[in-house]
Amino acid sequence: MSSSFQFTFNNIQKQFQDVLAENYKVITCAEYVEFKGSDEFSKLLINRVDIDFNMNKARRLMELFNALDIKATFFIRLHAPEYNPFSFENYKILKAILSSGHEVGYHSEIVDQAAIWEEDAAECLTRDLQAINNMLGIEIKGVASHGGMTGLNNLDFWKDRKPSEFGLLYEAYDKQPEFNLFQDSFYISDSNWTSWKCYDKGELVENNDLSLGEHAKDNHELIYSLIHSDTYFDEHFYE
Repeated sequence: MSSSFQFTFNNIQKQFQDVLAENYKVITCAEYVEFKGSDEFSKLLINRVDIDFNMNKARRLMELFNALDIKATFFIRLHAPEYNPFSFENYKILKAILSSGHEVGYHSEIVDQAAIWEEDAAECLTRDLQAINNMLGIEIKGVASHGGMTGLNNLDFWKDRKPSEFGLLYEAYDKQPEFNLFQDSFYISDSNWTSWKCYDKGELVENNDLSLGEHAKDNHELIYSLIHSDTYFDEHFYE
């Protein structure tokens, strides 16, 4: 199955309108821990946004979600060469995201940090969480491991560790029963940059690049949606 989806802000707004038209309750990653096992809602969509390169585009998604009255979890990098989350303007954007009722999580690169800095990964994580919490006056509830260019896998850190050891509710691909979202859901991501991909309960669905809204029409009870703010544009990718 194939889709001709164009990754514009207008089109991603239409995708979430289609999701709402199919009577999905759109929630954050942290809210999923609260709702897990509840029959309060028949269809849930967990709305995750990774901010890899561009905070301004994250602001656009925030405004889009606010207009639709839905919430998301925005995962921020702390050591990205592409942006400083605490620059004058980016800090304002993060404050606006929080004041709008969205969740902010940490898009962590602790295995990369440990290798580059020759430091302990657990100490890097603890220090990074404290830095974000102190700057934003919050308590980070979740981490999503970033996939960068080092060739290392930041998810490897969690092979023998639990999020609760660091005061967290979840890691985004956490297999602990308290979360286990990736394995329990229909997962849809724009991480191919120019096309969608999907997994059904942890297994890749081959030759299927249908969009988020198209999949929502199939009435999956639990959808895990990952989009990247950097992917979207008004007229062209490099604007």
